[in-house]
Amino acid sequence: MTDLDLGGGYTLRPIPVAEYRAACARLEGQIFGGNWLYDFGPPTRNPVPLGETFSWGLFQADELIGWQFSHQTDERTVSMADTGVLPGHQGRGLYTRMLPHVLDTFRAAGYTLVTSHHRATNNRVIIPKLRAGFLVQGLNLYEGGLNVALTLSLDSAYRDAMHVRSGFQQAHGEAARRLGVSPLPRPDAPPPPVLALPDDAGPGTDLGSGYALHPVPEATYRHVYAQLEAAVYDTVSFDWPHPAPLPPLAAPQYTWLVGHAGQVVGWHASRQADTRTAYMANTALLPAHRGQGLYTRLLPVVLAFLRDQGYDLVRSRHHATNSAVLIPKLRAGFRLQGLEVGEHGVMAVLMLSFDDPYREYMDVRSGLTRPTGEVAQRLGLDGGS
Repeated sequence: MTDLDLGGGYTLRPIPVAEYRAACARLEGQIFGGNWLYDFGPPTRNPVPLGETFSWGLFQADELIGWQFSHQTDERTVSMADTGVLPGHQGRGLYTRMLPHVLDTFRAAGYTLVTSHHRATNNRVIIPKLRAGFLVQGLNLYEGGLNVALTLSLDSAYRDAMHVRSGFQQAHGEAARRLGVSPLPRPDAPPPPVLALPDDAGPGTDLGSGYALHPVPEATYRHVYAQLEAAVYDTVSFDWPHPAPLPPLAAPQYTWLVGHAGQVVGWHASRQADTRTAYMANTALLPAHRGQGLYTRLLPVVLAFLRDQGYDLVRSRHHATNSAVLIPKLRAGFRLQGLEVGEHGVMAVLMLSFDDPYREYMDVRSGLTRPTGEVAQRLGLDGGS
């Protein structure tokens, strides 16, 4: 890989591993000094031998202001082990512009999988990784806090298989063959019925481009959901053999329909989860109305409503490989909390806090920041002022 112009006076340049390690020793305190680490003390064993290595320096003119270091972990996998940029150069899109060049190098070298680990609340890195095609694999606790594991497949069939594993899509084609399954035949979905916006829909909040979000009674929402569900979802859920044995919980429900040109094209439902938490239970748009940023525009309207209801926290769950929804949620301030297996598949759990100290607390739990000020006080720690 030759030098690459990243724009704005920045260059990505291959450097020897020794130069990368020297840069770490000189600059990592400035880059990672705010993280909260456990001090193991001196290591007791020799380091594990590395496989093939890749090291780059980020330069502004001739000044090294950051780096990316990756290494082979097995016969098909390379790990993006360490990326750092000096604080004065962060927030300029360098990571996003660097990433495709690094991934092209791995692809040309013949790797199948690319892995990386990041603090679970470090959305500034997680979002560009998801946009590049990485998928959430899980969370783990280690000496640096709570990490999220991400994997990018450079093999399209394996990427489809991850969607199958999460329940986000049915097995088909090469992914089905490699998984050793035959997908059940499904008839082509009929065109969705055209439903006029019901008479009991409340005044709409403008979402732009002729779309509006209308509050409706829960019974109206459920009636619309029953008619349009088959046209909206292509996911694979567990088919319970009997109806739910217990009635729904008697919690406040908040339901809306998305309208366009007088017709229903989607919906959103939230409900109270506990005494301080709202749960965003379901959002859907008809296929013809996706890919226009509607979810991103709907999200702040719903969150403002829930905040006005007095909730401190908002929780949601999504298929772990559904990055099209995870990305706008993370951009809105949600944080990854974990993965769970339910009737709909492997779901990523997200949490948003309207309370500033609690939001900072989540960063402390992940090890992204040290406990200071009010967060340290609420945790009963001497974290400084």
